[in-house]
Amino acid sequence: MLAGALAAACSGPGGDAGAGNATATAVTSAPTCGSQPVTMRGYFETGFPVTKALTDEFTRQFPNVTWDVREDQFAVITQNAPRVLADDPPDLMRLPQLSELVKDGLMKNLDGYAQWFGWDKWPAGQLAQLRMGPGGRPRGAGSLYAMGLNFSVTGVFYNKDLATRIGMSGPPRTLAELDDALAKAKAAGIQPIQQFNGGATGGLAFPLQDLMASYGQPGPVNDWIFQKPGATIDTPAARQAAQHLDQWIKAGYFTPDVNAVDYSQMMSRFLAGQGLFSFNGDWESGNLDEHLPGKVGFFPMPPAQAGARPAAMSAPLTVGISARAAHPDCAAFFLNWVATNPKAREIAVQVGGSHPMGPADAPMPPVAPGTVTASTLEAAAQVDADGTAMDFIANATGAIYAKSWTPQLQKLVAGDQTPDGLLQSVQRDYTEQVGG
Repeated sequence: MLAGALAAACSGPGGDAGAGNATATAVTSAPTCGSQPVTMRGYFETGFPVTKALTDEFTRQFPNVTWDVREDQFAVITQNAPRVLADDPPDLMRLPQLSELVKDGLMKNLDGYAQWFGWDKWPAGQLAQLRMGPGGRPRGAGSLYAMGLNFSVTGVFYNKDLATRIGMSGPPRTLAELDDALAKAKAAGIQPIQQFNGGATGGLAFPLQDLMASYGQPGPVNDWIFQKPGATIDTPAARQAAQHLDQWIKAGYFTPDVNAVDYSQMMSRFLAGQGLFSFNGDWESGNLDEHLPGKVGFFPMPPAQAGARPAAMSAPLTVGISARAAHPDCAAFFLNWVATNPKAREIAVQVGGSHPMGPADAPMPPVAPGTVTASTLEAAAQVDADGTAMDFIANATGAIYAKSWTPQLQKLVAGDQTPDGLLQSVQRDYTEQVGG
């Protein structure tokens, strides 16, 4: 790092490293990366090629900026975030959950940047999950503490060739139709679901929350994730979802070794045609379009009741700026560039498979019809129009994913936990973690 020269190039208005984050710093001149050499430090999630594609393109357009990037799995970042931000803060960090970090003064308040760049004029739903009140609670309103590299949606990928073998001509329209497809796949000797649930990352949280969306409304789930007073995950709809997931486990719809399968193994198997369905997100759309062109479809989780509107987990790929970042202005400039630069928006769609952040009237990059990316973008637009988006249950607190959901889901697979006991255990942990 080039110390004083770099600080002069990339701090300044809004960029007072170490100033804390209780109040936004006024931005009185354009935040930029300057013209002197700058090394930006990033701590991002492994398995997301969109991040490298964006940072590489940024350096191509701004050659004075280079990147020193560290990558880890989602659960590792979640556990490491407080220590890393306190002891060795990067400029930009992938942060699934912010409440505790804001409470501890580790995140920079971005309100000044939002006013300068016009982020406050974007559709409010893009940024709602990144806003929070004093002390990090409640989420959903208040000051802005992070941005998104794109806006993701999750649902169900399916292998079209395997679907044809069981007579499935299109996406299931109800949960009963999905159940029927799973049973037919099992009877035909086809692996019904290819999913991960190993190590510190409980991938069965994806189908579990999809089932919550199928049985209930997104509101109570969002209230719990946003830490609204009195919110609980132990609801009738969530119990139905957990019981349904348990039925899938007992029916053998997941692989016998699912508790030992990590994310990369799951994707390798799905790409090899070893599964009809996989519950995942649109960040894999570009990858699937490249390696299985025309052979994969996508649909949001179908509702339990015919005619109901499907819901889905949908949230920004969240990145925050450390309160002690060496180059906060450059970091904010990069985040604005990601949402507004035509090439960056193209990368968000074609590499990330996701809807770009940004103004409502920003042009969408072209997408070839019939691709997985076209399907995921259509699903995201449907969920947005219907108002049925949910944040991720893994994001309710900084520790809930690694310390609660993952071990409890692994116990459910092993037969050492019941569906009701899973939700009760997670709720107890949640109550301790949010302090009430």
